[in-house]
Order: sequence, then C-alpha cells, then structure tokens
Amino acid sequence: MRLDFAYCWKMFLENWPMFWYGIKITVSFAIVGTIGGLIIGLIVGAIRGLPEDPLDKPWKKAIIKFFQAIAGFYIWVFRGTPMMVQALFIYYLLRPVFNWTPISAGMIIISINTGAYMAEIIRSGIQSIDRGQIEAAKSLGLSNYQAMMHIILPQAIKNTFPSIGNQLIVNIKDSCMLNAIAVTELYFQAVSVAGSQFRYIEVYFVTAILYLILTTGATALLNFAERKINKTSTVSHKDMSA
Repeated sequence: MRLDFAYCWKMFLENWPMFWYGIKITVSFAIVGTIGGLIIGLIVGAIRGLPEDPLDKPWKKAIIKFFQAIAGFYIWVFRGTPMMVQALFIYYLLRPVFNWTPISAGMIIISINTGAYMAEIIRSGIQSIDRGQIEAAKSLGLSNYQAMMHIILPQAIKNTFPSIGNQLIVNIKDSCMLNAIAVTELYFQAVSVAGSQFRYIEVYFVTAILYLILTTGATALLNFAERKINKTSTVSHKDMSA
C-alpha cells in the first residue's frame, strides 16, 4: 500500500478540529509538565546537591541525609519506570481519593515524571559550579541554604538551560503515553481518526508531521531564548568589568 499524499491533505482538512484539539492538549501538557517538573527538580536537585557542612550539628546532618535518600529514591523510581506505567498506576490508585479527571491526573503525572529528570539536570548544574564560590559565600556569613538560593541555583539554571529546554521537546513527544488514561492529546485523536477512516498510513504520517512541526517550533523558541540569555549575561559581564 502506497502513501496517498492527496488523501493525507483531504483527511487532514476534514479532521482538522480533532487534530487542533489534540495539538492544544499536547502543548498544554508539555508546558505544564516542564514548568511543574522544573519546580520539583529545583527542590529535589537542591536537596541532592546540598554540600555537607562540617560545622552542622549531627541531627541536622541526619535530616539532610534523610531527605537526600528520599530524593534519590524518587529519582530512581521515576527515571527507571515508563511514564505510561506510572500514569496507569497513579491514576487508578488515587482516583478514589481525588476523583480526578484524566486531564488533571495527567498534568500531575507528567510533572512528577519530568521532575525526576529535572532534578538530575539541576544537580549536575550545581556540581559544575566552582566550589570556591560556596566557600566565598560562607566567608561572607551566608548559610548553605542562602548560598544555594542566591548564588548556586541561578548559575546552575543558566548552565543547564539547554538540557532544561530539551525536556519541553521530550514532553511534547512523551505526552502521547498519557493516552493510556484516556487523555485526548494528539496521538489519542490520531487513533480515533485512523479507526474511523481505516487509513492508518496517511493518518499517522500526518500525525508525525504535526509532531515534527511542534518540536521544531519549540526548538526554535528555545534557541532564541538561549541566545537572549547568553547575550544578557555577556552584556552584564562587560558592564561589571567596566
């Protein structure tokens, strides 16, 4: 069976409302998942990357180690299992408690999943910061928390911006896994169209093109944002040097 490009265009126009709805849901999940995951990642990554202070009391060290262990377990579980399995397990486990819809459950699930990856990205960014900056902050009287919030994390975010932005691209593609809990994103709509048309090659070809357009557009926006950030940082550095 050959690919009929004329039918692809005809089918796309006839089913545009369904595709458009799926695109909106997919983009919404990608944005919410990336932002929510970044917030979770900042918290978990900061806990994982918190430097040990020899002057801390034993009970404080024990609390930090406890939370670092929980953070490590969270990352291990959510990076080591498929998001589709996570979605099914969490959705059905907590549905009697929250009585949530697939949309609201999916938003939370994709954020939690993304947070595990963001946490490791942030932790690697923290580890890339010169240890001397932490020592300098302490010499100025800043605590570990203050040094992390005001000095380390801002630099870690800037250094890892390409990796953080890449998670948006990943979420655009991986949101299709949430169709397992009946989230009507782009792939779910494509399955519906393919089932009614019985033209699977053409429907999934159009779907692939739509995903490619979304990821290419997101990549262009992220590259633009990265150039702006780098330009601002360069200008600020020159002003400080002057």
